[in-house]
Amino acid sequence: MRQQSNEINNLMKEIKNIRRITDDEWIKTLSERKIKELEFHDQDRDKAKIKDLNDYELHQRYGNKKYYNVTKRSNDYLDNWIKNESQGNVILDYACGNGENAIRASKYGAKLSLGFDISSVSVENAKKNASKEKLKNIEFFQADAEKTKLPDNSIDRIICCGMLHHLDLSYAFPEIRRILKPGGKLLAYEALDYNPAIKLYRMLTPEMRTDWEKEHILSLKDINFAKNFFIIGEIRYWHVIGYLAGKFPLFQKPLEYIDILLEKIPQLQKLSWIFTFELVKSENE
Repeated sequence: MRQQSNEINNLMKEIKNIRRITDDEWIKTLSERKIKELEFHDQDRDKAKIKDLNDYELHQRYGNKKYYNVTKRSNDYLDNWIKNESQGNVILDYACGNGENAIRASKYGAKLSLGFDISSVSVENAKKNASKEKLKNIEFFQADAEKTKLPDNSIDRIICCGMLHHLDLSYAFPEIRRILKPGGKLLAYEALDYNPAIKLYRMLTPEMRTDWEKEHILSLKDINFAKNFFIIGEIRYWHVIGYLAGKFPLFQKPLEYIDILLEKIPQLQKLSWIFTFELVKSENE
């Protein structure tokens, strides 16, 4: 018990050191690519700025939100993973956005739930959301996902939801392996870059994404690259055609049933909109 307490205290000391970095010092550490990501996500999550957008601007930036209404099954899988893996563990919501998954982990009994993001607006939103829930075992801070400054072997489980395609994986994967404890796991929830209809939609809606993001939607090549750093755990495929319910909501249930069948067919799995996969750090490291 004392060892666990010391572990948490040491981790919190490192997080305090990260927080001491001033805004000017922080900006100097970031490449031009990362500054563009920071600026995009600061604007994307600033509620005051969103309120000032007209209908056309809202559609240009957030017109894809209706498609996320059809992702209940994959979100339930994500939620169950967090529930099953949180109890008594140090959980990290890696590039946490507004902190929803870190808050879930905290409620599900994490020993300590952490979240960081490159966007200070996101971090402040996450802090406010956690405060509303009156959670005590949760901390948020601003950090670079490719160089977190967290201690080696300090994290039991990582949740990475829709963020790996914003990163240079040649830096992100080694960093994730460094901070995970031996036997630690990451669950990634990512878009998949094979379905031609979805690829066309992304091309027609450039305002919704950064330039880096557009070019780095994940494929199975990235899973093969991850094998250099991790053991690959369970891979699941989601929503081969179910996203059509974003346009035709009355067909959501039938499309879900069809998806359940299509997702089991190897030749069609790659056409899924979303896939989830686990990365596991070897026990021997």
